[in-house]
Amino acid sequence: MTNPAEELLDVVDEHDRVIGTALRGEVYRRGLTHRCVFIMVRDPAGRIFVHRRTDTKLFSPGAYDMFVGGVVGSGETYAEAAVREAEEELGVTGIVPRPMFKFLFREPDGGPLNWWCDMYEAEWDGPVDPQESEVAWHAWLTPEELADRLARDTFVPDGVEAYRRYLDFRAA
Repeated sequence: MTNPAEELLDVVDEHDRVIGTALRGEVYRRGLTHRCVFIMVRDPAGRIFVHRRTDTKLFSPGAYDMFVGGVVGSGETYAEAAVREAEEELGVTGIVPRPMFKFLFREPDGGPLNWWCDMYEAEWDGPVDPQESEVAWHAWLTPEELADRLARDTFVPDGVEAYRRYLDFRAA
């Protein structure tokens, strides 16, 4: 397995136009704007796939997340990354993410990290075999159970922002 810090990413401007490339470790160190995908995966009962990230993750190790996803590789489209990331993290094949909206995430409290987030949703009705290097724990939670966890557990900040926007998007 390749070291995630050595993954080549496209660096983009405030309008999501590619302006260069850099290794992920450099992107994080320098706070360069890059691209990510977020996929809200639900089962047919409407439960949401929620997981705790492994303690070895570069960003928010050990935090919970209600999205699967990750960085978009250099030259990769958002749609390609959404399928790749969802299938890798869930350990499945044949998932079909549907695009929803995109926004620019800026790290809270003026932190240096920011990235474009392309949001997707998907339904999965089969078993999952989450990637051990990415997922330390997982469960399918109702929206109410997720709300309880959000109140007591530490979630990734970009996921919290994305979930707020997701709820607003679904309510509109």
